[in-house]
Formats: sequence, C-alpha cells, structure tokens
Amino acid sequence: MQFSKFGEKFNQYSGITQLMDDLNDGLRTPGAIMLGGGNPAAIPAMLDYFQQTSEEMLASGELVAAMANYDGPQGKDVFVQSLAKLLRTTYGWDITEKNISLTNGSQSAFFYLFNLLAGKQPDGSHKRVLLPLAPEYIGYGDAGIDEDYFVSYRPEIELLDKGQFKYHVDFEQLTVDDSIAAICASRPTNPTGNVLTDEEIRKLDKLARDNDIPLIIDNAYGLPFPSIIFEDVEPFWNGNTILCMSLSKLGLPGVRCGIIIASESITQALTNMNGVISLAPSSIGPAIGQHIIAKGDLLPLSQNVIQPFYRQKSLRAVELLQQAIPDSRFRIHKPEGAIFLWLWFDELPITTMELYKRLKARGVLIVPGEYFFIGQDDSWPHAHQCLRMNYVQDDEMMQKGIAVIAEEVERAYREA
Repeated sequence: MQFSKFGEKFNQYSGITQLMDDLNDGLRTPGAIMLGGGNPAAIPAMLDYFQQTSEEMLASGELVAAMANYDGPQGKDVFVQSLAKLLRTTYGWDITEKNISLTNGSQSAFFYLFNLLAGKQPDGSHKRVLLPLAPEYIGYGDAGIDEDYFVSYRPEIELLDKGQFKYHVDFEQLTVDDSIAAICASRPTNPTGNVLTDEEIRKLDKLARDNDIPLIIDNAYGLPFPSIIFEDVEPFWNGNTILCMSLSKLGLPGVRCGIIIASESITQALTNMNGVISLAPSSIGPAIGQHIIAKGDLLPLSQNVIQPFYRQKSLRAVELLQQAIPDSRFRIHKPEGAIFLWLWFDELPITTMELYKRLKARGVLIVPGEYFFIGQDDSWPHAHQCLRMNYVQDDEMMQKGIAVIAEEVERAYREA
C-alpha cells in the first residue's frame, strides 16, 4: 500500500509513541516498575473526590447528558464560560469565553497550533517554532506535518549544592528572525521539572512581542491548576500568549480535555480545526470540570491536595536516588514542578538509550534523554547522559526501580 507524504511522516515510530506503548505495556505487565510514562499519581483524596463527583453527576443527569450529546466545536459552552469567569475574577486577566477553545487533550492542541503557525507559509517560505531551552517535551518533536519544524538552544547549566543543578535560558544565544513563527516553552518543563522564572517569562514575552509572534506556554502542570509547581512564581497570560492547559494532571488523563487560552483569532482558528478534524471535543471532561468549578473546588484542590502530594513525593524520590547513587558524577535537576525527575550521569560511557534498553530488560521503564533534545544536532554529550524518571509510584516500587537503575549505572561506569 502506498501512503501519502503525510501518511509516511506519521507512520514513523516516534519517541512519544514509544513512551505511550511502554506505558500501556507496563500497565499490563505484572511486576513492571513504571518510572517512565506521564500517567499522574493515583492520589487517594482525588480519586475519592472524582468518585463522589461522578455519583453526583450521574444522579443529576449531567454525566449522561455529556455522553449523549455533541458540544459545539469550541467545546462545552458552560465550562468555557465558567473557566473564563474564574480566571478573570481571580487573576484580572482580560478574557471572555471567546478566548478559550477546547481540544481532545493538549497533545492535539499542539498539533493544531504548530501546524497553524509554522511550516510552509502562503508566500512559500518556511517557518519554525523556537524552543528557547532544550531539553523540552518529547511530544512536540513529531507534531509538524513536514520536517524541520523546530529550532532550539542549549541551556546554561547552573551547578547547585547537594548534587543538584538547574537549567536557565541562555538569552545571549537566543536569536529570533523572520523564520520563527512562535516561541514555545513548558512551565514547569517536562522532562526536567525546571520552572522558568518570572523574569525569564517576561523576557520571552518581550522577545515575542518585539517580533510580532505569539508566546506559547505549555502549562499542563502549572498555575493556576493543577499547580504541580514548587516555586514562588506567578501565573502568566496576556493577549499575545497562548496558554495551553489540561485536566489530565488533575488526575483525569482519560477524559482527554485540552484547554487553550489565547486571542480570539487563535481560538477561532482552533474551533474551525476542531470542526473539520473531530466535529467537537469530548464532552465528559468539560462537564466534570464545570461541576468542579461550580462547587468552588478547582483551585483549592490544586493548591491544597495536588501540590503538597507531589512536592512530598519529589523530595522522597530525590532522597532515595541520592542514597542509592552516591557517585559524584550523578546530579539531579532541582525539582521545581511537574511529575518527573531529570537525572544526569556525567561522563556516562553508554548512551541513555542503551541504559533504557538494559533497564527495560529488567522490568524498569524510564525514558531516555535523547528524545527531548528537539531541534538540536546529535553532538552534545550531555544529551546522551540524561534520563527522565516519573516519581509517582508508591515508595516500595520506586525503591526497587531506583535500586535497578543504580546497579546498571554502576555497571556501565565500571565496565568502561
């Protein structure tokens, strides 16, 4: 069978496909230690809340109504209106429901946005998305319908006490010209847990405005919800910002609800794309989200339940890793948010792709760092020395997985 150019592009086995395959296979494999995929933690208090919410919505008829009816291509009206009001009254953002469009998960949103803005232009030129700091989210890498969609820059690396380090945007390197369609960054960053400072966000915003391009902020883990962010920073949005959010990391990845907050021209374009590609986004997630907002629980749950849970889990994971791997060449990116730790094995004599294979053979699933250096050449040794570890497993499973990682890393150094 002959596939089209589009078909050939998306028939490739990509990093994000491997990650999701590993997640699915691991969930079905007894004894597998899942330190790889991005499934959020099963927080007992949140599971109880969702159980109660589902029962209330079933009793009221809201849940059946959401399953039995299409929404419009923008997404469920009442949820969009309620969310706009919540953000307007809480943060003073100048938004209405016209500034919000929903998608079937934030992965779909980035496919829409990158191809809406970048790639081949009407005048025949080609534009790309600038990632100001790599490593960045694995799911961006293959989202363009053509090749060469991204340009990125290596970060400044600040070495910290207690075996930690932190990435910073190197603004001295950063160059924006007519070939750039948008600037995009995740905050907190997946995979590293890095949180761009308020100053870095302001500088990126100014750079975007000065060049008449939007600033896309991937806020899947950030403020104001689900608030898996451990630094004292402010939520950010203005009319030149495309803020991408999700219900997934509240603990609802299965409902596939992405949320885009942007100018009306952007949200209308996304609405039109929804209509063509999927008729309308899923209704169940927005119905649940509306119920949570109506009860006044969205922000309190994020700040008082979700954030403390992940903060404690991240600190425990750092403690376990540092006990298991005392080698001075091992560093952990300062955990500032998200649900991952970014591990750096300096001078590692094998690539983390090879380390991934060795760990997988022993039933431990992580994600090799190579996939996250999007828009970079392959020559930077650092890109082959890092891996992403999900820290949401229970303590016993995490200790077992970390012990295997420690053994394989020690073996790699020893056999070099």
